[in-house]
Amino acid sequence: MKFSYAAVFASLLFLSVSTLTRAQEALPPSQLAKLADLLTEAERNNPQIQAARHAWQSAQHIPTQVSTLPDPQFVLQHVSVGSPRPFSGYTNSDFAYVGLGISQDLPYPGKLRLRGEIAKKDADVTQQKYESVRRSVLAELKMTYFQLGYLAKRQAILEGDGKLLQQIEQAAEARYRSGMENQHDVLQAQIERTKLLREITKDQLEAGKIQAEIKQLLNRTQSSPDIETAELSESLAGGTYDELLAAAKTNNPEIASAQQMVEKQRLQVDLAKKDFYPDFNLQYMWQRTDPTQFRAYYMVTLGVRIPIYRGRRQRPELAQAEADQHRARSEYEAQTQQIAFQLRQRFLSAEKSEELLKIYREGLIPQARAELEAGMAAYQSNRQDFQALLASFLDVLKLDEEYWQTLSEHEMALAQLEEITGLSLR
Repeated sequence: MKFSYAAVFASLLFLSVSTLTRAQEALPPSQLAKLADLLTEAERNNPQIQAARHAWQSAQHIPTQVSTLPDPQFVLQHVSVGSPRPFSGYTNSDFAYVGLGISQDLPYPGKLRLRGEIAKKDADVTQQKYESVRRSVLAELKMTYFQLGYLAKRQAILEGDGKLLQQIEQAAEARYRSGMENQHDVLQAQIERTKLLREITKDQLEAGKIQAEIKQLLNRTQSSPDIETAELSESLAGGTYDELLAAAKTNNPEIASAQQMVEKQRLQVDLAKKDFYPDFNLQYMWQRTDPTQFRAYYMVTLGVRIPIYRGRRQRPELAQAEADQHRARSEYEAQTQQIAFQLRQRFLSAEKSEELLKIYREGLIPQARAELEAGMAAYQSNRQDFQALLASFLDVLKLDEEYWQTLSEHEMALAQLEEITGLSLR
């Protein structure tokens, strides 16, 4: 009766595996996708990138608008004499006339140029924001791609180790039938197989979430076929930290945006100083009375707008511009330090993960597999107990998972380094 319980447990496990297999077969077929192709697609179709690109294109049209003279104003005048009726006194008085004129506002020299340069700096900042969004989306796509690749590899490991665990279970059952093993070891082997099934199901759920995220980044419909990643492989990054930092200071859009803001605020200070000087208005007027008796009049008027409220307007404006200039410089320094900090973190992560991968590949995994093979032979010849064999198996499973997780973290660290520096490190 004890062994029949184990058989029922095994039957339930078989039914669960069969159900999972049928569910997998019901899924739509996946398509193998290269990372480079997905990056190109995201850059072309991602709505966040498109919105940032359109914002930059919009900002490029502003400098010419703000650096152009105000539109001229055309004036029509009519003066009648002796009566409110139109043209009264037009033939007998030189005070009645019809006049045509034009006036033009003229900002103090240099103001329009500065406004155009300020708008150009705003456009440059918008361009750097577009580049920042583009890099952020592509880095996110890379990291989700590597996560999906890790989950696919982990599922393959779990399925392969599940077959190996099945062999261990069969050996335990054989020893149980012959009276050399107890039921507890058989049930424990079956429990471990069920745990593997649970992990496979959890990985499939996580992979489904990542598939949805990748489709969102690519602007694909959620009902489109799932994406199958290429197998993860280790990329060897070149360059020292100092070389990467120099590239970041040159290419990073966050630093470039902060630097453009410093330049913009410097121009804003210059414009505030220009506002202490007057603006002008030039007007030309032609007046016509009775052409048979009086000559036409021609009048030129120059108006000056005097900034007499300097203590309440211009001086506070200049103080505000200077404070904003100091703020922009501090933000630039803070952004530079932040990028250097992030770069150092990612660089150390990539560097140390390379060392860990070598330890796993050349030391831990081969040693653990050799121990498992020796333990399997010893168990079959009744020279090792089941618990030691199971511990060796779990060590191999854990080390395999850790190796591929470390590899995915290494590739994600490189993706973040590429986002920060703008370099291709693969």
